[in-house]
Amino acid sequence: MSWLRALKGKGKETQSKCASPPGPPPDFIAPPEWKPAPEASHTLGLYADAPDDEYEAAEQFCRQHPAEPPKLLPSHVVERIDALGCQAWGFEIPPTPRFRGSIHNVGGDGKSGLGVVKIATEKACLDICILSDLPILAGLYDVQGKLGVYYEVKILRMDGLVAVGEFAPGLDFPYNADAQSFPSPGSACRPYPHWRLPGWNRLSAGLHLDDFRKFFEDPDGGRDYTPLLTRLSPGDTIGFGYAFALGTVFFTRNGARLPDAFTGVYLPRPQHDVYAAIGVEGACELEVNFGGDVFRWKEGNEWAWRVEGHVGTLAGGPSGTEDELPSYEEARGNRRGR
Repeated sequence: MSWLRALKGKGKETQSKCASPPGPPPDFIAPPEWKPAPEASHTLGLYADAPDDEYEAAEQFCRQHPAEPPKLLPSHVVERIDALGCQAWGFEIPPTPRFRGSIHNVGGDGKSGLGVVKIATEKACLDICILSDLPILAGLYDVQGKLGVYYEVKILRMDGLVAVGEFAPGLDFPYNADAQSFPSPGSACRPYPHWRLPGWNRLSAGLHLDDFRKFFEDPDGGRDYTPLLTRLSPGDTIGFGYAFALGTVFFTRNGARLPDAFTGVYLPRPQHDVYAAIGVEGACELEVNFGGDVFRWKEGNEWAWRVEGHVGTLAGGPSGTEDELPSYEEARGNRRGR
């Protein structure tokens, strides 16, 4: 298995960033800083065979292609969201032969089932990051009255070599050395190197389901997440949530909220468009629910967490203060040596 594994030759820096502008005046209050999670970072993951050239290619990609600024959505997209709600969200097929499989978005036609996106990949599918076609966090739009955004991934098939159609509901499939495919739910900003998993490169977060470690801009072995998540069964659902107030990333399992994974990311919010990201390799079958079906995490069904509720009204204005907040880089400062 070539993905969900840490890289050889550790101790490498993550992507180089542009120099930070001068810090905010002393009377400004910075948003919560991103801080490394308290858990120890593993130098190596359970696997260590991701090629060095893929790491270097991703570094070069991020140097040549700065992160995109947030954008206004075209009027026809806003109208589509008004008409379809959360069912307007789907995933783009990666424009690379590494991807072998199919993606069936809902699109309002009902063909994909109960309002969910269906993703199926083949055994020959190489490690790939699949991004949503619309941002789940649109930085230029107001979030008044919203708590955050949330989506869920239901795992139907995770092992294209050992478990092709063989797992019955309720049968555990914990991590094992023969497994060939594990999804990785998370988030990322565009552009993102499509051959890299969520959480490995800049402005991306992910939970890797081979070793249940969490990643944010971490090309090494990730960090242990929680003892509440040690195995999965067919039909299990992993949810990804982002809380606006503190920039908190969290995950859920079968409707139960797990501990916060990271805090202080994607802040200040108006500087980022953030997309749902699914990493996968080999034969997998997934259902991604942006709210077209009932979420297992009950709070996610409230309007305050739905992806469509924060698109339509532009942020800012005379009474707004978001434009005065320091940048993401200013909030992080030089503490990481950049």
